[in-house]
Parts: sequence; C-alpha cells; structure tokens
Amino acid sequence: MRLKKIAIVSIISIAVVLITALSLEDSTRKEKVVMSTIYEILKSFHYEPQNLDDSFSEKMYALYLKSLDYNKMYFTQEEILVLDTYKRQLDNEIQQGSLTFFELSIELIEKQISKIADLYPVLLSKPFDYSVADSIEIDEKKRDYAKNQGELELYWSKFLKVQVMDEIIQLENEQKKAAEKSDTVTIKSFEEIEKIAREKILKRYNTRFKRLKQTTRSDRFSAYVNALTGVFDPHTNYFPPKDKQDFDISISGKLEGIGATLSERDGYIKVVEIVPGSPSWKQGELKPEDVILKVAQGDSEPVDIVDMRLDEAVQLIRGPKGTKVVLTVKKIDGKVVKIPIIRDVIMLEEKYAKSALLTVKQPKSPKIGYIYLPQFYTDMNDANGRRCSDDIKKEIRLLQQENVNGIILDLRDNGGGSLNDVVEIGGYFIEKGPIVQVNSTGNSRRVLSDYNASIEYDGPLVIIVNTFSASASEILAAAMQDYKRAVIVGTQSTYGKGTVQRFVDVDRLIESQYKDLQPLGAVKVTIQKFYRINGGSTQLKGVTPDIILPDVYQAIEIGEKELDYALRWDVTQAEKYSTWKYQVDVKKLAKKSSARIANDSAFITISNSAQWLADKRNATSISLQLSDYRARQKQDVELSELYKDAGKHTTALEIVPFTNSIVTNDVAIDSVMAKRTNDWHKELIQDVELYETYRIISDMIAEYKK
Repeated sequence: MRLKKIAIVSIISIAVVLITALSLEDSTRKEKVVMSTIYEILKSFHYEPQNLDDSFSEKMYALYLKSLDYNKMYFTQEEILVLDTYKRQLDNEIQQGSLTFFELSIELIEKQISKIADLYPVLLSKPFDYSVADSIEIDEKKRDYAKNQGELELYWSKFLKVQVMDEIIQLENEQKKAAEKSDTVTIKSFEEIEKIAREKILKRYNTRFKRLKQTTRSDRFSAYVNALTGVFDPHTNYFPPKDKQDFDISISGKLEGIGATLSERDGYIKVVEIVPGSPSWKQGELKPEDVILKVAQGDSEPVDIVDMRLDEAVQLIRGPKGTKVVLTVKKIDGKVVKIPIIRDVIMLEEKYAKSALLTVKQPKSPKIGYIYLPQFYTDMNDANGRRCSDDIKKEIRLLQQENVNGIILDLRDNGGGSLNDVVEIGGYFIEKGPIVQVNSTGNSRRVLSDYNASIEYDGPLVIIVNTFSASASEILAAAMQDYKRAVIVGTQSTYGKGTVQRFVDVDRLIESQYKDLQPLGAVKVTIQKFYRINGGSTQLKGVTPDIILPDVYQAIEIGEKELDYALRWDVTQAEKYSTWKYQVDVKKLAKKSSARIANDSAFITISNSAQWLADKRNATSISLQLSDYRARQKQDVELSELYKDAGKHTTALEIVPFTNSIVTNDVAIDSVMAKRTNDWHKELIQDVELYETYRIISDMIAEYKK
C-alpha cells in the first residue's frame, strides 16, 4: 500500500519536473524525461534516499568519468579541467532538465578517441626500440591523467609496445616449438617476427576502435544515468529496454529465439554453439563456425548484419515463440544458404539446479548427495514458470530415493536471485521459523518465515560457499548457520551483499504526454536491507564459514566492500528461533579438516597460487626493455602453468550412477546431455574443495552415529 502512495506522489512530482521537456526534439526530450523520472523514482523508493546537492554531484561526476575513460587512456588533464567546471553542477542540471554537461562529455570523449584512432596506426608502423630501459604503470589508480596530448601519446606508445612485446614472445615460443617438431620449419629473424607482431596488434586495435565507433549516444546516455543511480548504491541500476530483457533471461534461464550462441569478429556474426534441444538444434542446418550474413523476419526482406553490432544482430534473430526467422548463412566451405527456423522457448539448462551421487573407494564410505545451484532463478514474467525452489525439492527427493547419507548444497559463484525462493528452500531443512529479516525505508521491519512444519530433508547437511556467493546465497547460508542446521564450508568470507532490489518500470510512472517516448526501460532499485535471524547483517561482511578452505583469491580484496558507495553495515534485533535438534561439534570438524589441508599438496598449491596472484596483481610497473620483459614473462608463464589447475586435482571422489530410471533414461536417450553430464562429472571428481567437503560431511555422519 505504501508503495502505491509513493508512486502517486512521485508521478505528481515528476510531472512538475518534466514540463521543461515539452518542446524538445524526441531524442533529447526522451533523455531528459528518463533522467528526471529516474531521480524521482530513486528519491521515492530507495532504501537510503540521497539529497540532490553538490556532494551528490561530485560523486556522480566521479562515477561518470570512470565509466567514460576507466583506464585514463583518452582524456588528458586539459579535458578534465574543462569537465571539472561541472563537478558541482550536475545536481542543478538534473533539476533544470539540462544535458549540457552530458553533451560536452560526449563531444570531448569522441574527439579524443578519434585522435587516438589516428595515432595508433602511426605508432605501429615502425619498430619500437626494445633496448631502452624504461617502464610503464598500468594501474590507473597509481597514475594521473596525462598532462597534455603529447604525454598521452607517449603513454600510448609505451602501452602498444607492451602489447607488441607480448606478441613477439608468443611468436618466438611458437616458432621454437614448431622447430623442435620438424627440421623443415623456416626460422624467421627477430625483425620478421617483430613486424608480424606489430601487424597483429594493429589488426586487434582496428577491431577495438571499430567497436568504439559503434558506441551510440544511447550507450553513452545509459552510462550517464547509471552514474546517477550509482551514487545511491552499486546495485541500483538503470536498464534500457534491451538490457532489461537480457536480465530477465539471465534470472529465468529461458528465452525465446533460435538457441544459438553467437560472437562477432572482424565485422561478421559467427555461430559459436548450438543449444541442445533448441529450434536450431532440431532444424539441424545451422552449425558452429557458420557466418550469418542476413536476417529476415518470415518472408520479409532480409537485413544485412555484416558490420552490425552483436547486440543489435541478436535482437533481430530473437523473437516470439512460433514466429519464423530466415538466416542467410555462409557455411565453412563457402557455400551460402538460407536457413528457416521457427523460434521457440529455449531453456538454458546450465542455469538450473542439478545433482549427483558421490562416494570414495573405501570400505563403508558414505553415499553423499550433491546439489549444484548456480543461481536462485525464477520466472519474473510467468507465475507458473520454472523456479529454483521447485527444482531443489525435486533434487532432494531424488537423492533421498537413492538413500544418501548426507547432502552437500553447492552455492559457490551463486550471485543470488529470488528472495522468496530462498525462504522456500530454507524451509525444506527446518520444521518452521524465521529465515531472514527485511528492513525497508524508515526502519520498517518484516520477518520472512517458513510456516510449513514439514521437512523435506533432516539428515546431515553441508553448504559450500565462496567469495562470489552473494545476496540470496548469503541469506540461505546465514540462516542455516544460525539454526546450526548446516555446516558452512568455504573461503574466508562470502561477497557481502546484504540488500534487496526491485524493478520499477519507468513507463508506468510518466504522464500521458510522454507515452510517445516509450519504451523507456526500468530501474532496479535497492528498497530493503536483509538481516540474519540473529540480528547480524551480511552487508559488507558477508558470511564467515564454519570451516575455512584455502582459495586462489584469498590474498586479494574482493567483494561488496570494494564497491563505490555500498550501503553501510549495521545490525537489528534478533528473532526468536530454536537451533537444530541434532548438533555436531563444528570445532572438532574444523580441526580435522585443518589437519588434512595442512598436508594436502593440492591445497598447498592453492595457497601458493593465491600469493602469486596477489603479487602479480600488485606488480603494475612493467619494464619496457625486451630482455627484462622476456625474463618476467618466462617466470610468469612457468608459474601460470604450475598454478593453472589449482583447485583441480585427481581426487578419490567417484560418481555413483543413479538407479532412478527417469534420470538414467534421459541421459541415455540424449547424446548431447550424456556428454555434458560426463564432462560435469569429470569436473566434480577433480574438485579438491568438493573432495574436502565430502570428507567433512563424512566426519559429520560419523559424529551423528555416535
């Protein structure tokens, strides 16, 4: 009810703010409407509304500048001096419906990009001097903008030289390997290799600047609006219509189209992969490596997509279920054919929950059910659509039919998703009770609880997390930890995102005189913060596992706390809840795990890899003398080779086949599914974190028996 009241007030406010936009041309008029409307939406809906003042302006300015020229590769201090005059004026521009600063920023960045576009071919037209003892700082945080154009051009010269040196070393290594295999290989001189290296870098940057030139005003404007939203917090974002569609696909795991993964290279749209079971897969003619030249909607005139941006080409190829698209395709043998495909709903199976049975070759080893949940997916546009809570219930029941001794729920790299599904899943493991507390604007507190006394699974449970487990993953892990229902295993801490977002459709909050400008997109707004049932918050701090495992990112600062303008950490009152009836000595489990890890060569390698990665990340000053650079690269390649499979070693894990006929028949019938399942199983048995988690849950089971 409160949201409806706010919406009405917002519409009234917006109407006043937007009067100045009436006489403008459509493109600029649309931008001003979007800008003003979005600020009013954020002022009304956001968990911590911001005052539109000089302080706000400075923050917005800094964020926008970062998005325009993140690596300080285009602007000089001369351009920054011009832009700085608006540093404290953006609040006034928003209030007045002005886009003067935005227009100026576009003019300056495009002018600078054009200058560099003319510069790099000249710099790459002749050999560099590789004997000069010089260096380059590649971390933009450790250097200022170039003082002037001359200094910027010098930096680009050094920057391109590093790229060329990389290519030289790679070509030299390839030649050496080829010569070792055959004595008929023609050995190229350094001068020949150096020239080839420059030509390769020239081609790479031709592609890069071609894409830069395809950047539209709409792209720039989205970045500008997101500088405004970013001042509120890093998870409040503006989504133009196309981006909102992509988000819906990612969170639902389904889309309507042909089911082909595409890429763009040298102006051509190429097929990378065909999604099994998709319309393209069923039709049979479209293959990986095919180049799509034209796209026609049904029997209409085809549109040439050569040199078209990938996202624009994808919009032409996607379409509603049941409609026909005709692709003009160049096959790998050069033959050009037309391929008609009837679009359909495509389910992206890799985004959905799946399970496996784990054991080891030892007497009386327990059979453990393993569930992988990549995200808390739900279909935001279909109340009867696929939901992760339904799928997790099915997987739990399937595993219980196999008489598993325990279950491992893997939330590693799970960035979150549906809050309602978290509450539902949490209820599968407890009788009933609170799962998470939610605070809204004005400290209005609400508790989301499981009211169903039935339990889907009451046996030993371990949840694995890592640094990239965020939001909904942290809610579930925290709740199960507070109830002492599960042992949480993973890296030092989870991501630390303790906020809840909701989409607000911009089109629904504008006056009728602006309807001709639709669609205007949507805003994802942070409207709530969530808290553990013990009163603590996961915001910034995340969830600390009960048992900590070494991780390749443990020496690097990653997470919410590293983001600009993240909301602060705080606490709220604790809820009443009863801990789980079966308790295990977590400290004892942790001690056993720590003893194993200390003598495990795989985890020792992971720890060493983490330190190497941190050292490499901090070593941002690079020598431009080829002999020094060769030595550094040689060491890096050797260490990279040593650590490339850190976390992946042959373990004692084995996959136990399901006895359930439905599962085995599905895999047997579909050869593509069979291969994917086998590949996934190979990854599981090489996963050292999973293996240690198996050993931890085995210790738990032994404790339960006592």
